[in-house]
Amino acid sequence: MNQTIWVGAVAYDPKVVGIWEGMRRYFVEEAGLPVEVVLFQSYEAQVAALLASPGDRLPRIDIGWNTNLAYIQADAWSDHRCRPIAMRDTDVGWMTKIVAVTGGPVASLADLKTRTLALGSRDSGHAAILPVHFLQRDELVEGKDYQTLRFNTDLGKHGDTGASESEVVRAVLDGRADAGAIGSPFWNAVRNERLVPEGALTEIWTSPSYNHCMFTARPDLDPSLEQRFAKALFGMSYDNPTHRPVLEAEGLRQWIAPQLEAYSELREASAQQGFLTRPLA
Repeated sequence: MNQTIWVGAVAYDPKVVGIWEGMRRYFVEEAGLPVEVVLFQSYEAQVAALLASPGDRLPRIDIGWNTNLAYIQADAWSDHRCRPIAMRDTDVGWMTKIVAVTGGPVASLADLKTRTLALGSRDSGHAAILPVHFLQRDELVEGKDYQTLRFNTDLGKHGDTGASESEVVRAVLDGRADAGAIGSPFWNAVRNERLVPEGALTEIWTSPSYNHCMFTARPDLDPSLEQRFAKALFGMSYDNPTHRPVLEAEGLRQWIAPQLEAYSELREASAQQGFLTRPLA
């Protein structure tokens, strides 16, 4: 009898239900892999379920579809025994952008001194954790060299909703902040979808690149099940008209093997800012 693989995902948006209905249908009907999906309201709950022991009074999952922060937390809190499985092609090469009003007083990082920087949710790697980290490396320290206006609108979702980044952009446009930090995908959407008047905002700084989401296996998952899951993922094709709607909804063209080097900056930043301190049970 085939063992069911329990997969966790966070319901940061109603579309997540449809995405995972499509993913489960592919796993079960086409890949022949018994998969069930558990939707969580936060990544904290999902990571707890990924690390739960059989006797714990918690749901227990085999694999979590994690943000970069959730992956790093699971890795740290399992003593590096959780295993990365796969990621999206679009998870590679994310960057943080700092934007300001075109023609305004902030045209470079040096202009941020004594001014206000808007940040997204404090648990967002791209809109809060990493910009503070990178600026500190450039000798701009939060609370000392510049002030922050934080929008903690989607805590627990690690910035997935984009709601806090929308608030960042609004704050820059209406003058509550002199500049704002957002992820490169959101900045691309702002420009491509004309979410603000054309030319209203200018990119004044771009961070080094880093990676985003990661499928993560619990430490004691049977390696053969992990391998079957990965093989099924890699078997999805953008050229297959049945697979394409699910892949497009999840924002990728291809599942790829883990690329781990580009998580080091977030790991360092998360440790410095207290995100790797494990919550008490």
